[in-house]
Amino acid sequence: MTKTNAARILDSFGIKYGLAAYDVDEMDLSAATVALKIGADIETVYKTLVLRGDKTGVLVAVIPGNKELDLKKAAKISGNKSVEMVAMKEILELTGYIRGGCSPVGMKKKYPVFIHEECILYDYIYVSAGMRGLQMKINPDDLIAVTKATVSDLT
Repeated sequence: MTKTNAARILDSFGIKYGLAAYDVDEMDLSAATVALKIGADIETVYKTLVLRGDKTGVLVAVIPGNKELDLKKAAKISGNKSVEMVAMKEILELTGYIRGGCSPVGMKKKYPVFIHEECILYDYIYVSAGMRGLQMKINPDDLIAVTKATVSDLT
């Protein structure tokens, strides 16, 4: 199994995690499909969304796969009047990752990370390991620590 940059960063911090590989369907990169393929509850499979705030610039929201991001809540918690999703064509340039393989760990730059508060209800959650077809199973407290995430209601 490929060791991604995100996994190497977790290793460098001594953070325990697991890797779950799955076959990628380029036509369906949804969290629901990922959850089904790795045998996880959708509530524990988190998606990484890259946004741009009108005041602070790029930020990252990490939310459960079965939820929709509330842009107004994301703007407020991040110190913006408004936020919007970045264009798909910008994701690689901004983060070093592609859509469907964007991890909150190991982006090209240190962007502010905001994670939905429900993550702390679980012993572990899944986030992208930094490539399509690979998820990291990680304790939410460890993910919060390594990304310096702010925990908040984002949905």
